[in-house]
Amino acid sequence: MSDVVRLVDVRDEPLDISEVYEAVADAGAGAVVLFVGAVRDHDGDKGVEGLAYSAHSRVLPVLRAIAEEVSGDTGVRGVAVVHRVGDLDIGDLAVVTAVAAPHRPAAYEVSRALVERLKAEVPIWKHQLFEDGSDEWVGSP
Repeated sequence: MSDVVRLVDVRDEPLDISEVYEAVADAGAGAVVLFVGAVRDHDGDKGVEGLAYSAHSRVLPVLRAIAEEVSGDTGVRGVAVVHRVGDLDIGDLAVVTAVAAPHRPAAYEVSRALVERLKAEVPIWKHQLFEDGSDEWVGSP
């Protein structure tokens, strides 16, 4: 297990950006890239009322493995990722990630890879509730 990956969690309570930032703080890092994903009020042309995230019981090992893989031999100094589950309202934070590196190119590259792989591979599913009364599952198996 890498000491670069410093925080990996899934929570049913509001997320704290400062906690994620502080988890990657490092005297050797000249760049920290934060990504904050929030619940928006629309999806395409449909108004969103709220949503709920559900996660598989294996979510943490999968999320940690992805964080370890994307940081690999990149020279980054710290990686953190926290995702929310449960019912969320418009504006609530759904995911917060941070990547600290000596220079910005690696921080940006690893941050993007982490978020893209999280969305594609981590067993977390989104149930969107629309203003018109309809709903949609996103990312479900």
